[in-house]
Amino acid sequence: MAKSPVKNIAQVSAQGAPVINIGISDKDRAAIAQGLSRLLADTYTLYLTTHNFHWNVTGPMFNTLHTMFMTQYTELWNAVDPVAERIRSLGHPAPGSYAQFSKLASVPDAPVTPPKALEMVRILVTGHEAVARTARELFPMADKASDEPTADLLTQRMTVHEQTAWMLRSLLEE
Repeated sequence: MAKSPVKNIAQVSAQGAPVINIGISDKDRAAIAQGLSRLLADTYTLYLTTHNFHWNVTGPMFNTLHTMFMTQYTELWNAVDPVAERIRSLGHPAPGSYAQFSKLASVPDAPVTPPKALEMVRILVTGHEAVARTARELFPMADKASDEPTADLLTQRMTVHEQTAWMLRSLLEE
């Protein structure tokens, strides 16, 4: 005897939206998505600043910094999509406007007037440290909720930002 096709595999709420049942409570998913939204805003803001500095760096370290900043902004650009997609996987919309990012980010916007090269480096150190802190602040919540994919993403982001901050700081030593 042939099996009948399965109907209505996903549960639907009273409002008609699919019910998400991935083993993380609605409350925890919302809180983690909010934390990831801050991480996304910080990452995107730091991306813009780094790209700005790539365009505007001058001085005797031009070639070194221009190339380094390009490597860094490319890494940041590639990081925003996995963060946004994790937010979506948790059932929440990912922020994606300058207005939203400016409200969520702990990383300040780039200065209107491009600073000198070493001041750019200092600003980027501060930015990478801030993004690492944002990821670290969210980690205990993801861990407590047994949200391993988010915890893994946060671990990867902390590693990148801490290492990048160290490399940038090394340029400031005399």
